[in-house]
Amino acid sequence: MSVPGSRPTARSTALLVTGLLTAVLATGCGQDDDPSVAAPSTAPTSAAAPATSAGPTTADSPTPSPAASTPAVDREITVTIAKRRITPPTGRVTVTKGQSVRITVTSDVADELHVHGYDLGARLPAGTPGSVEFRADKTGLFEVETHETELVLFQLVVR
Repeated sequence: MSVPGSRPTARSTALLVTGLLTAVLATGCGQDDDPSVAAPSTAPTSAAAPATSAGPTTADSPTPSPAASTPAVDREITVTIAKRRITPPTGRVTVTKGQSVRITVTSDVADELHVHGYDLGARLPAGTPGSVEFRADKTGLFEVETHETELVLFQLVVR
């Protein structure tokens, strides 16, 4: 004979544990505690050519990439990291409040991209571009950096 109330409690506990395990497995093991960090997308928006100019590469007007499914953005910023060297060199990039911004980073070592103030991030597997895309709806000065190597890639100015 069982104690009244003990069976439902054991079942509830088992269901709760099963639900939590399912949630952990569904979100992926090994990710940081930061829920805004996403695995790199295999969609065309995560691919970009390395930058070669003196400052972070930007597009002043929406320019669709060769892939028709890539959504247009108002500002594209592309950065490459090789041997801890940032190309283009660290500087400031100014965007207008309300613009759609895509930041694409390719690093020669596995790392994590982070946009402060917007709390956005992306995994950066070695040699594979990682991107974040967002609407610049907060004004201010925001650092864009890598977490593992602690490199400041540039400062994003939103006016």
